[in-house]
Amino acid sequence: MIKINNAESQPNNPLHGITLKMMLEQLQEHYGWAKMGLYVDINCFTYDPSIKSSLNFLRRNEWARKKVERLYLDYLGERD
Repeated sequence: MIKINNAESQPNNPLHGITLKMMLEQLQEHYGWAKMGLYVDINCFTYDPSIKSSLNFLRRNEWARKKVERLYLDYLGERD
């Protein structure tokens, strides 16, 4: 069996190689917790926010993680 290099296996996936923690850290630095809470209305962004609590919530709730991924993709589009 031939193993394909990860970079080659998903060349058009902008989220490939980006961890959820990396996403949160970049979004928090760019937008701040308050603005993130406006874009994605979840308590872990608006009430006593932290990376740790956000990671726990997002790993358990796919719907919220998808919204954060979409916000991250929008953020990447702004940077270009």
